[in-house]
Amino acid sequence: MRRLYQARDRIEAQFLHDLLDQHRISAAILGDYLSGAAGELPLDIYPTVWVTDDDDLPRAQALLARFLERTKMQVGSSWVCPNCGEPVEPGFDLCWNCGRERE
Repeated sequence: MRRLYQARDRIEAQFLHDLLDQHRISAAILGDYLSGAAGELPLDIYPTVWVTDDDDLPRAQALLARFLERTKMQVGSSWVCPNCGEPVEPGFDLCWNCGRERE
């Protein structure tokens, strides 16, 4: 088992875990409930995503790079669906109104 990424919170760790699962990469989230012990533990108690099979690590690292690149894109501005003209928040890749994918 190899450490892949230390997430900023449980939600980010779960999103990455789900992405790996979609690509049939077995992974685990460790340390996800340590924040409940804040004050008793060091400050770097964020959840970490671990790849179960060492042979899957290169593919997982490639997926992580894409995941982080998309996360950066979400900070950007809203976009307008080219199909129906609906404004969509930057964190979404699909139009909520018609389901068209972001270009």
